[in-house]
Amino acid sequence: MRVPLTIALVSFVLAAALPAAAKDIEVSQKGKSFQYQRAAVQTLKLNVGDTVNFRNDDPFFHNVYSASPAKQFDLGSYPQGQGRKVTFEKEGTVEVECAIHPEMKLRVEVAK
Repeated sequence: MRVPLTIALVSFVLAAALPAAAKDIEVSQKGKSFQYQRAAVQTLKLNVGDTVNFRNDDPFFHNVYSASPAKQFDLGSYPQGQGRKVTFEKEGTVEVECAIHPEMKLRVEVAK
């Protein structure tokens, strides 16, 4: 009876020590705002390794970028119906904006 209990305990300890699986997250650009799960969002909490697809659902171009030390990127201009992906590899705060619509801002908080 001790062997199954030992195996179960070892499995539990190993599972707890492994990092959570990275997620794919969809963020929409709609109405000149960033939206997550159909609601406007100003802060998005992620884990290291998560990937965000910034999908343009507006009838005009967007250009999502960040100059933050934790993650720098520039997705370029893209039209309605297209999305561009960013993977967040480092812990920290990432300020995301649209170069075309400066009122569009999103804070991404990346945790380990």
